[in-house]
Amino acid sequence: MAITTKKPPIKETVGAQYICFDQSEDGEYSGEYSEEVECTEVVKRCNCKQKTRKTQMYNSSGIVYDTDSSVSSTDIEVEVIAFPAETLAKMRGDTVDEGGLILSGGKGIRPFFAYGKVVKLKKGKIRLEWYPKCRLAENTDETKTREESFSEQTDTITIKAYAFNDNEDIKAMVDSSSSAFPAGLTEEKFFGKPILTKEDLTSAVSGS
Repeated sequence: MAITTKKPPIKETVGAQYICFDQSEDGEYSGEYSEEVECTEVVKRCNCKQKTRKTQMYNSSGIVYDTDSSVSSTDIEVEVIAFPAETLAKMRGDTVDEGGLILSGGKGIRPFFAYGKVVKLKKGKIRLEWYPKCRLAENTDETKTREESFSEQTDTITIKAYAFNDNEDIKAMVDSSSSAFPAGLTEEKFFGKPILTKEDLTSAVSGS
């Protein structure tokens, strides 16, 4: 039996974030997305935490025969230095009139959207991720007084990502450190539209 030693590249920094809204008008997830994908390079930190259902244990003959602890959702906590006001208002389900007035905190329906993020690795490698079915869970808005020396002020948005297909997958991703990484795939191509299937990925690589 052969032993293969691998040295995967370590994480270097977080990259841009991408947002593309689901086109449903009734608050239900449709899987059909807007033609516009918004890219912002404002991320300071991104923390993803999987939420699992209660672990089920199956006992037989005095032993644990099997367990089941499938993932039900993922919480994505993003610390940003700024965030587009119109995008955040749309994520919150706020009412924005033609005069620019934003009415927030009411009974507006929070829409689904796809959230994408980039993880840059050492040795020039990169990890590209889409969470196709997301909703805004909460956001902070903290402002401090100006000091003599500049002090960076950040806010945090928390996004909940859900399963988007019958297999209960939550994330679609590629990693350029993998030998199976598609030749010719770039960050721009991958985030041209949300990726949900291998057919979507093939289309992204070809640019169609």
